[in-house]
Amino acid sequence: MIPESLKATLSKWKPEDVRDAEEGIPKVLYINPNACNPTGVSFTEERRREIYKIASDYNLIILEDDPYYFVQFGDMKDFPPSFLSMDVDGRVLRFDSFSKVLSSGLRVGYVTGPKPLIQRIVLHEQVSILHASSMSQVLVSELLQMWGEEGFFKHTQAVQDFYLKQRDAMIEAAQKHLTGLCEWAVPTGGMFLWLKVPKVPDTWDMIMERALQKNVILVPGKAFMCDPSLPCNYMRAAFSVVTPEMMDRGLECLAELIREEIDLQETCSVD
Repeated sequence: MIPESLKATLSKWKPEDVRDAEEGIPKVLYINPNACNPTGVSFTEERRREIYKIASDYNLIILEDDPYYFVQFGDMKDFPPSFLSMDVDGRVLRFDSFSKVLSSGLRVGYVTGPKPLIQRIVLHEQVSILHASSMSQVLVSELLQMWGEEGFFKHTQAVQDFYLKQRDAMIEAAQKHLTGLCEWAVPTGGMFLWLKVPKVPDTWDMIMERALQKNVILVPGKAFMCDPSLPCNYMRAAFSVVTPEMMDRGLECLAELIREEIDLQETCSVD
């Protein structure tokens, strides 16, 4: 999220008029600040403070969805501050998850924020899903009691170390096979590599129709776009469970696929 773009979008309304909550004015701002899916990048502290100031000016509630907090790479003391930690207006609801550090199947998370907002969430839960799976909640509770705070952070460090090794293996394979075919930024955390294919205007057909023939599974970038009807030359690769050997072979096959796609498009263009 680019603060200047956010402000430009909101500038159609005057900040002094927003407090009247006229119809059509945005009320909430959803943010995935750390190692976000699909790009694997994190907001800098400066950008967070700029975005918080804009949210304050336009009276937006910030939904800080941060499931990848514990799988950022580096020393936790150096992680950028959360939006919740800089909140002075009572406008931030922070959502954390155990699914990335304990087990994806648990689907258990927790929310932290101002009491009036939390109370409304509780009421909504009571008339919708009641609560998360009791079995999952018990498993998490017992595990945390057994580990204690020290044990939990020891575990999250091990998870981070694992994903860091996976990322490095993925980057090595990408440099070996995709240099000149794709562009990417090195993820600051998480489990995904966001690839741009400059010479393929839209990766959808390439991935959905032809990649499986080479035993390659990625997610075309269009799946992450606000408007999926527009072409997108990005795609997301995951390095969460595959071995370095599988990454190397997979990206080698992907490189073959991209070259074939470029040749196919050039042939169609000539025809």
